[in-house]
Amino acid sequence: MRITVLGKSPAWQDAGGACSGYLVEESGTCILIDCGCGVFGKLRRHRDYIAVDAVLITHLHADHIFDLVPFASALTYAPRQQPVPVDRWPGVAEPVRPALYAPHGARESFALMCQGGGMFPDHVEQAFALSEYGPGDSFRIGGIEVSFAAVPHYLPTCAVDLRLLTRPAGATASGRFTFGADSAPSDEVVAFAQGTDLLMLEATLPRPERSGIRGHLTPREAGEHAARAGARRLVLTHISDELDALWAVDEARAAFGGEVTVAAEDAVYVVE
Repeated sequence: MRITVLGKSPAWQDAGGACSGYLVEESGTCILIDCGCGVFGKLRRHRDYIAVDAVLITHLHADHIFDLVPFASALTYAPRQQPVPVDRWPGVAEPVRPALYAPHGARESFALMCQGGGMFPDHVEQAFALSEYGPGDSFRIGGIEVSFAAVPHYLPTCAVDLRLLTRPAGATASGRFTFGADSAPSDEVVAFAQGTDLLMLEATLPRPERSGIRGHLTPREAGEHAARAGARRLVLTHISDELDALWAVDEARAAFGGEVTVAAEDAVYVVE
């Protein structure tokens, strides 16, 4: 299983960067986790967008969903998706409609997002095959089992775990990639990620929020969570280019004790 970082920014994009978006590929199966601002253009550098089998949305904040609009526009209006020949494209009887899995309430949220952008309310829903999921749901996409668990954030949010269903003989790793989504400090994500091969956790804050409800982690807290989960590797993400990456790694490593990296666009991680 190959994981490529398309965008790792928090709610404000890095210079030239993109918000949350992660491409997962395995034996011809292609999954996109989150589709935040700027992600669709980054996706096109790595993969033909009509070859994406499924998009998984962890929660309905703007920085995780806004590029569903240009993605839907491509699926709707691109020459290759038309029923008649256009230029070098022969025409298709039915346009490609990737699966789109999003939390309960997504239909309403997507309609409001599209209306606010001057599109038809069903622009996203017509372009994708939309299904709503809840915490505890699981299903198979190709050779990957996908499962979800609720984590605490400002609105309903799920971490997502991807597990290889077929493993090499004698494999000792877990064959799992766990993405914690956006989350406050959470026993839930620790339990969900137990023994994972690759744990990707947000590290948005240099220190905890000043007041109010917590919604994000610091790098040190991410390291503490990874240690408690017994993860093999930790990747810090949802982190701004305004926060020193070496400092963040040092903070997380002090708590985790294992391999720590900061996500970077185009970085690739492999899980076997």
